[in-house]
Amino acid sequence: MKALLGYQAALLARSQRWLAPFILYVAFLGIGVQSGEPILDSLGYAAAALLPVAAWLVRICVTNEPSGARSCVAAAVGPGRAHLAALLVALAGSAALGTVATVVVTLISKPVTADHQTRLPLVPAGAAGLLAALACALLGTAVGALTTWPVLRSTGRAVPAMLLAALLSVVVTGSPAQAAVSGLVTGSRSGTVPMPVLPLAAAALLTAAATAAACALTSRRSP
Repeated sequence: MKALLGYQAALLARSQRWLAPFILYVAFLGIGVQSGEPILDSLGYAAAALLPVAAWLVRICVTNEPSGARSCVAAAVGPGRAHLAALLVALAGSAALGTVATVVVTLISKPVTADHQTRLPLVPAGAAGLLAALACALLGTAVGALTTWPVLRSTGRAVPAMLLAALLSVVVTGSPAQAAVSGLVTGSRSGTVPMPVLPLAAAALLTAAATAAACALTSRRSP
C-alpha cells in the first residue's frame, strides 16, 4: 500500500487538477471568514465548506489515472487495493487542507461567543473545529466514493449527484457533518465548546462502509 499511496499522491500532485478545488476552498474562506469574527462560527463555516472539496478530490483521484495504467496497476495489486489507494490519498489531501484551514481560522478569529460577550478557550475551540473539519472530510470522501466510478460511470449523472449529495450532507438533520457544524454554531451562541466526537465517529463508519462498497465494485466493473 505504501507504494500505491505514493504513486497516487504523485499523480495528484503532478496533474495540478487539485488546484481548482483548492482555489475554490480558499475563495469560500475568503468570503465567509473574516478576521476578528467569533471563532466557533468561523470554524463551522470552514468545516462545512470542506465537504464538497473532499468529494471533488475523490473524483480527481479516481479519474486521474489513464485507463491503461489503471489496468496495469489493478492486474499487479488487485483492483480493490488500487481503488482504495486513490480514495485514501483524496482523504489525506482533504484532511490536510482542513487542518491547515482550521489553524489559520483559529489564529485570525476572536475567541468569543456570537454576541461577543463571553470569551471562549482558544485551544479547545480549535480542537473542536479540527474534529468538525475531519468529520466533513470523511463524509465528503464517502460522498465522492459513492458518486464516481465504479458506482456511477456517467459524468452527466455523477457530477450532479456528487453536488447534490454534498449539499444534503451539510444541511440535512442527522448527517454527521450537519451535526458537527451545527454543534459549533450552537456552542457559539451558548458559550460552550462542543467536541464533535460522535459525529466524527459516525462519519468514519459511513466512510469505511462507502469505501468498502466502492472497492468491492471495482473488480466487477471495468473503467
